[in-house]
Amino acid sequence: MSIAKRRCAMLLVAGVMLPLPVLTGCSSDDDGPPPPAAWDVASAPRGGTTGTGTLRWALDATPTTFNAFQTAADTGTQRIAGAVLPALYTLDARGRPQRNGDYLTSADITAREPKQVVVYKLNPKAVWSDGRPLGAEDFQAQWKALRGTENAYWTARNAGYDRIAKIEPGDEDHEVKVTFAKPYTDWRSLFTPLYPKSVMSNPAVFNAGARKGLAVSSGPFMVHAVADKSVTLVRNPRWWGDRARLSRLVFRTVPAEQRAGALIGGQLDMAEVDRTTARRIQATTPDGKKQAAGAKKSGSPGKAGAPDLSTGGQDAADALATWAAENGPQQDRSQTVALSRFTLRKALDPAYTQLALNGTKGPLADERVRRAVARAIDRKALANLVLKPLGLPAKPLGNHLLMAGQKGYKDHSGALGGRDTHAAQSLLADAGWRANGSSTRQKSLDGKTDDRGRRRAAPTAMASEATTGTASDTATGTESTASTASDAATGTESTASGTASGTASGSPSATASGAAPAAGDAGRSGRVGETAVVRKKGRPLVLRFVLPDDSASAPLRTVGERIAQMLEGIGVRTEITKVPGTGYFKDHIATGNYDLALYSWPASAYPATDGRPIYAKPQPAADGSLVVEQNYTRVGTDQIDQLFDQALSELDGSASRSLIGRADARIWAAAGSLPLYQRPELVAMRNGLVNAGAFGFATPRYQDMGFRK
Repeated sequence: MSIAKRRCAMLLVAGVMLPLPVLTGCSSDDDGPPPPAAWDVASAPRGGTTGTGTLRWALDATPTTFNAFQTAADTGTQRIAGAVLPALYTLDARGRPQRNGDYLTSADITAREPKQVVVYKLNPKAVWSDGRPLGAEDFQAQWKALRGTENAYWTARNAGYDRIAKIEPGDEDHEVKVTFAKPYTDWRSLFTPLYPKSVMSNPAVFNAGARKGLAVSSGPFMVHAVADKSVTLVRNPRWWGDRARLSRLVFRTVPAEQRAGALIGGQLDMAEVDRTTARRIQATTPDGKKQAAGAKKSGSPGKAGAPDLSTGGQDAADALATWAAENGPQQDRSQTVALSRFTLRKALDPAYTQLALNGTKGPLADERVRRAVARAIDRKALANLVLKPLGLPAKPLGNHLLMAGQKGYKDHSGALGGRDTHAAQSLLADAGWRANGSSTRQKSLDGKTDDRGRRRAAPTAMASEATTGTASDTATGTESTASTASDAATGTESTASGTASGTASGSPSATASGAAPAAGDAGRSGRVGETAVVRKKGRPLVLRFVLPDDSASAPLRTVGERIAQMLEGIGVRTEITKVPGTGYFKDHIATGNYDLALYSWPASAYPATDGRPIYAKPQPAADGSLVVEQNYTRVGTDQIDQLFDQALSELDGSASRSLIGRADARIWAAAGSLPLYQRPELVAMRNGLVNAGAFGFATPRYQDMGFRK
């Protein structure tokens, strides 16, 4: 997924917290420790590691470029850049920028009038791998490439760089003086990563040369080899900081659905995993085995101690997973032994899943209808559905621009109002959508089609209840196979082989994107309630709910099904259209080919910069088209834009955060998007690997990662 899409949707274990020093720049101000589930890292002193070894880390895809500012950059690009290039500022567990002493001795605003001036004092030891010191010429080359005036550069964005007036050497050695044309509150976001002038000063190298590797770097590691399915980093012999504890970092391309097999086969040491794999790993822990033993005692004779699933929920899922591991075929037991060599690390990912409401056409162009839809949604129930089975804090997100724990976070959902079906129905009535007496169960089924587009007969009450596909219905153990019952108990869908992804991938993270479906692929889903369908001039209110149909997005579809049920409670029908995941974002979200959709956005330490293009009011272009930037709901207001502009230019941090808060309240009121929950981050990590795990917001210190002695 590209950088534009990533920030454009882009499309931690609760309890004991580990010591912070292993993470880059973690501060100790009076804000207190990170909130529960902010990160989950196996912390250990550097001296307690072997000082050698190779870490094999899974990537979704081999990077097609090593230039993090190019449109083709992806998360693999960013991960490698973090190990081989300068980061002037890193993030702590709360998402706060921290000066990186390996590269910066100091960085301060030295003037505010008539122009903002920032002076960077570079670490005198900081050099590129070719021996040249970092200097003003590198800053100048990056600014000129990214400021947006040179069409020859295929840049993903120019935010912040377009506000710089000039860059020059400072008054003293190793100083760089940056003068801004307009004040810029997020100046710390600039020049991270910093590329050498050899990459940034030449459009051909910027666009194509960086696709094959990086000849010059300046981090604890450097790029050694690039293959079709892997990128190998080795220690940088010119690195002046703490020596890397690993000899090599190998980033291996392993698709999400193949990671369980790669872990079992001993091909990986660290990987983000789906929920099914996460549960299998958890089942090998002492707690998991204890649950399995308890399940055996409650089993019935002749069933090899089959577990009692009557409790439903996570207890049922864990009991079933551990029972299957202990009592399944020999192959399953051998896989369990292999997975016992790993530990699961889990945190709240700095990304959130939202319900998007397309405000450009149809019923949702009316703000009253959008607000009605939003007020029909039980966000707490959805957070419970996704996060509670994983043992993560299941609290709905109350902010579009900041995650819980970030400085300035406040729940502004009150600007829209909480779940209230009566208020939602009143809003619909005010917009002309009213129930007209067709309140029978059969009438609410009129026009319902199956997945092939054929009209379906009304099911019996028993069949209707049995086929809703909700986690709450299946968690009680009504499914007969171990794999499906386990998945249902945690609120996810999966295939019998258990390969479903555990996160609602988000491009806007949906890493999901698909071609338009055939006409017969549109089907309505979800439990039909007794509430009459609302109509306007005889036409029922039906919304097209587009969801990805790949295995990685099974949890997203489960959430979508539950939302469809909630909307039926106010008389709104949904037609769930499942489309190929490969085109979900490109062909549907980006083009506005949907009424309702689910996708995820990454959070940001710089919300004034990164939030504006997502929520900016779309503007008409000269050719009559609509320029939406990254606002794929197409909902915005002049007031929101003005608040972002003021926040960007406000150099007082508290004042800027206050403006961001006001902008968020207005975004809630406009009802173009409804934040639901932070996504889970699930990481399988080989036992003995330390200073790694589920990092959350925090920037990894690659030089500290290693294996215990």
